[in-house]
Amino acid sequence: MSYPKLNIDCSKIHHNAKFLIETLALKNVSVTPVTKSCLGHPIIAHILVDAGASMLADSRVENIQRMTHCGVAVPKMLIRTPMLSQIASVVAYCDISLNTEVQVIQRLSRVAKRANTKHGVIIMVELGDLREGVMPCRVINFIREIILLPNIVIKGIGANLTCRYGVAPDDKKMRLLSDLADGIEAVFGISLEIISGGNSSSINWVLAHEGKTRVNNLRLGEAIFLGCVPVEQNSIKGLHTDAITLTAEVIEAKIKPSLPWGNRGGNAFGEREILQDRGAVSQAILALGRQDVCVAGLIAPYDMNILSSSSDHLILETSQKPLTVGTKVQFTLDYSAFLSAMSSNSMHKVFHNYNSRNSSRGSVFLESTS
Repeated sequence: MSYPKLNIDCSKIHHNAKFLIETLALKNVSVTPVTKSCLGHPIIAHILVDAGASMLADSRVENIQRMTHCGVAVPKMLIRTPMLSQIASVVAYCDISLNTEVQVIQRLSRVAKRANTKHGVIIMVELGDLREGVMPCRVINFIREIILLPNIVIKGIGANLTCRYGVAPDDKKMRLLSDLADGIEAVFGISLEIISGGNSSSINWVLAHEGKTRVNNLRLGEAIFLGCVPVEQNSIKGLHTDAITLTAEVIEAKIKPSLPWGNRGGNAFGEREILQDRGAVSQAILALGRQDVCVAGLIAPYDMNILSSSSDHLILETSQKPLTVGTKVQFTLDYSAFLSAMSSNSMHKVFHNYNSRNSSRGSVFLESTS
């Protein structure tokens, strides 16, 4: 077995996806699972479809191409505004894209017309987190500029929150999105199929909301894979929070001083740590570093403390029994660690409990480095 490795429990991901799809359906909200954190891996994609997903979403056309070429047949949504340089691929591989620029939609229209196909667009609305989105006061005029473009189907509107500044969804913001949907339909005489109310951070709002709303879709990644809500980082009742873990191997274990000696400057990353002399400590080095994972997103076992890291070394201090060379240490991860580990070519990805005929059962053990 090769290390470091990312342990991916397919049965737990299947459970999380199915649970969220069925639970949110009771609130008349559909779930579009987001596969960007796993690079559109076909195993994950098939698990999500088996769990009930009728559409998948990703921020990279390359990931969507990968899923399509591997036989993932459900419609696919591009959740980042298309680059002009990739319009042909977007039209060829994506059924729907999220958009904020008239120029981009005009190009989508021209390419879709040449290809004799239709392309769906969801117009993203800015609700305060200041990432992508048309300002609310501009949405009607924006629609007016694209409503007659050939081969373009306006599927709906959507919003994104929490990703840049952590601005949380609330009744006021979701009411504004609903009112905009009503206004667009009234002005243009069209029916909007999708009102996408955000990502995993919107789950608690949907579950708690009792009033009328047009919001009928969420784009979920973190909640499915890690079982938590991004804003509060609280686990979601009924979901597994350990579907993804990371295992690394100890390559050095020694008792060392806690305080370095000699003239100090910045480390390899320009950082300067303030240290205290705590005497001799039990220190272990793992074959894992910043080139493999976002170390800040790792959560060590309760009796271990991550002291520091370099590009390929992780230094742990243990408070209980000292580690020995060859010991394997398992970490849980937050979203930043999962995303970076999945993207790392040096991280071995191991899929547990996967069966291609029914991803919720079986004990097939697969290993992948991509």
